Amino acid sequence: MKSRTDGMWWGTAIEAPDPSGLARFYAELLGWHIGHEEPGTAIVAASPQGPFFVFQQADDYRAPVWPPADGEQRPMMHFDFQVGDLDSAVAEAVALGATVAESQPQANVRVLFDPAGHPFCLCYDEG
Repeated sequence: MKSRTDGMWWGTAIEAPDPSGLARFYAELLGWHIGHEEPGTAIVAASPQGPFFVFQQADDYRAPVWPPADGEQRPMMHFDFQVGDLDSAVAEAVALGATVAESQPQANVRVLFDPAGHPFCLCYDEG
């Protein structure tokens, strides 16, 4: 975007029933830090320059369903994270509060749900 200048933040905003709790989950999972918290909003940052995940309070939040099902809340987006060891990455995420989805699309990908029910993928690529 041409109007952006150095120091401007950028990121992804995600609805959550507990923004601070979800920010702590992703901060631990990714080794990032919580850059800002206030009632209804928590921000996780990879560095002071970003990228940022902004978790915002959502009243009447409904977790998406994976795989998508007619009449249910569809996943509108999800995170993909490349990992060096799929089994240990899954174990680490589960220890932090994630759950493993029943439906798995590929042998080298694991779909998990964060504590708010958003799906995310851990991906292992050989090579």
